[in-house]
Amino acid sequence: MKKRVALVTGGIGGLGTEICKQLASDGNTVVATDLAARTERVQAFIKVVDGLDIHFVPGDVGDFESCKAVVRQIEAEHGAIDILVNAAGITRDTTLRKMECAQWRDVLHINLDGVFNMCRNAVDGMLERGYGRIINISSVNGQTGQFGQTNYSAAKAGMHGFTMAMAREVARKGVTVNSISPGYCETAMVMSMSADVRNKIVGQVPVGRLGKPSEIARTVSFLAAEEAGFITGANIPVNGGLFMSS
Repeated sequence: MKKRVALVTGGIGGLGTEICKQLASDGNTVVATDLAARTERVQAFIKVVDGLDIHFVPGDVGDFESCKAVVRQIEAEHGAIDILVNAAGITRDTTLRKMECAQWRDVLHINLDGVFNMCRNAVDGMLERGYGRIINISSVNGQTGQFGQTNYSAAKAGMHGFTMAMAREVARKGVTVNSISPGYCETAMVMSMSADVRNKIVGQVPVGRLGKPSEIARTVSFLAAEEAGFITGANIPVNGGLFMSS
């Protein structure tokens, strides 16, 4: 198979790092992008992926021109982007009655605008070549809603609509667009919760445990494969049975 080039936004985070490692193990050249200002996290990421065909390009998914520059740099240094994984995201949790406008705007700006910014800049090349795989990392809370997360839940639910609409637009050009909705996983954010809160969450999950970032990465790998060309506009829930839609 042809060696593909994959771009992963939010690629230096716990989930993003596992996605990068999985895609590299699948035989792809992988580029992670994230804020350059996160110096310590970038350095830690580089150490973790040392020896793998994984690279780092600084960029801000909230800035359209920055996303354009990231795409152009990757194309110049590694080749055309075949796989795009939108994994960048933030939280600014609080109830709606206490939410400041900035908390709403910041989450929508990164979690939803960021998907538009990257897709808009990467899709033309995919359409010209007649091949592409776009995977958007959403959340179970985009399906169920979550107390204190009107901003986050709205952004992640919006991602589902975006995914389905874009999938319809590019399906005949060899480009697939899908989303994954992880449940609660062993990420830094979840593990920073108190043990009592985590235990309550686990108690609601039918399989009786938190997910592993590697399990999300495996799902990305499945959707990113050349053989997954008949799957588009789909949302894959990976949540241990926490939410089962009809």
